[in-house]
Order: sequence, then structure tokens, then C-alpha cells
Amino acid sequence: MNDIILVPTDFSEVCNNAMKQAVEAARFLNHKLVLLHVVDKNTKTQLKKEGEGVASIDAKLEAIAEDIRKEHNLVVETISKEGDIFNTIGEVAKDLGVHMMYLGTHGKVGMQKLTGSFALKVVTSSPVPVVVVQKRPFDQGYKKIVLPITSDSGPWEKTKWATFIAKGFGAEIQIYQINSPELDEAVKIITNHFDKENVSYKVVKSDSSNFSKQVIDYATANVADMIMIMTNPDKSFGKFLLGSYDEEMIFNTSQIPVMCINPRKYNWEKIFKI
Repeated sequence: MNDIILVPTDFSEVCNNAMKQAVEAARFLNHKLVLLHVVDKNTKTQLKKEGEGVASIDAKLEAIAEDIRKEHNLVVETISKEGDIFNTIGEVAKDLGVHMMYLGTHGKVGMQKLTGSFALKVVTSSPVPVVVVQKRPFDQGYKKIVLPITSDSGPWEKTKWATFIAKGFGAEIQIYQINSPELDEAVKIITNHFDKENVSYKVVKSDSSNFSKQVIDYATANVADMIMIMTNPDKSFGKFLLGSYDEEMIFNTSQIPVMCINPRKYNWEKIFKI
């Protein structure tokens, strides 16, 4: 992984919001920013309506990049690539070896309508964690991160990412755990790692009924800046799935950004250095 944050954009308001949050993250983490527009059939239809050519996409991207460079003194690059959003975004992320991605998701406003199942398909096909952003603006980094724990699958990856984000932003991790003896051991291993890494945290237990609503209500009441979840891999790890409660959290009505991690291992193996 390289110190790069990728931001796909269709130039809509919510994608601009994702870009602003990615800029904040790049500043805190000292990462390069790469802005991407996938030139698909929706782009071509819009350009035809406007009487513009594909070159105008490069000009738009570069204008945005230059503003960011001047205002924030960041390294910013731009890419426009023909393809479709479901495959090309993931391919670019893999080719560049990016560290993480910011994705703006919205309703029917926007050139590429990244909403609902469209956005989820981009998330589950990503080789890196994706921070899903809605319209609500956030700035000054992340200070409170809610980490829901519902199972002990893929926990090491989740723990490492929580540690990385918490240390990068000086944040507190708020573990929100289903009240289950089976999960107590997993949470103990997580908190032991946090202790070792000097990560601030607290643990809250909940019953399992309507867990997603409880997580969202807790995050909202505690003015959380991010919720961090994991997708559910199939047995071969060939694809990733999102359950209904994951979707509820991703599209939460409080519009809190959600980092989605596609795990590569079920166990506690230390598989990579973030």
C-alpha cells in the first residue's frame, strides 16, 4: 500500500463533500490525493448534452486539484479513465496501490447516481477500505470513532485499521459490542492491542436486538465522527457481502461517515502493516 487516498468523483455536491473530507484525511495522515473520474455512458450522455468533449473532464479535475494544492499544500494528481464505476474504480485503486478511498453517495442528483446498490457494489469490490460519505459536512478530522463488534471474524484487520485511524487523528475508539460471552475474548484482545499502542478507547455493551439502530443512535447521541464496519466475505474470500444492518449503518440518517473494510482473513494473523 502506498500513502495515497483515492476519491472518485462525478462532480456532484456529495462527491465534493467526500473530497473535502479526503483532503482533511490527507493532511492528517500526510498522504497524496488522487482524484478520479470514470468516463462511463452517463458521463458521455452528460457531455453530449453540454456540447463538451472528454477533455473537459480533465480540465475540471485539474481545476479542482489546483485549488486543493494552493489552499492545503497537498500533492494532488488526477485521472480520467474510460470504463464503468463498478469495475474501474477498484482497478485504479489496485493499480495505484492506494491506502484508502473516499466515496460520496447520494440520491438521483449527480452524473453517475452513486446511490443504494450502486454505491454498495463499489464498496464491496474495493481492494482497500472505503469511507462512505453523505451530504453532511465534517472537518477537523475524526475524534470519536464507533467500532461495532458483532462477531470475531476478521478482527485483526479491523483492529489494525482502528489503531491506524485513531493514532493518525488522535481519536478515541468507542467499541460498541453485542453483549455476548463469546465476544468478550475478542474485545479483550482488541483492547489489549489498543493499550499497547496507547489508543484511547471505551467499551459499551448492548443487546443484539436491532443492533444497527442501536449503533446509529449511540453514534448520533455521542456526536461520533465515524463508524467503522467490516463486510462479510464468502468462504473463498472471492467477494464481499453487506448485510441489511451494514446498509442501515452506511446510509444512516445522521449521515455519519462510515469506513467499510473488506477483510482478508478471519483470524488474528498479523497479515500486513498498515
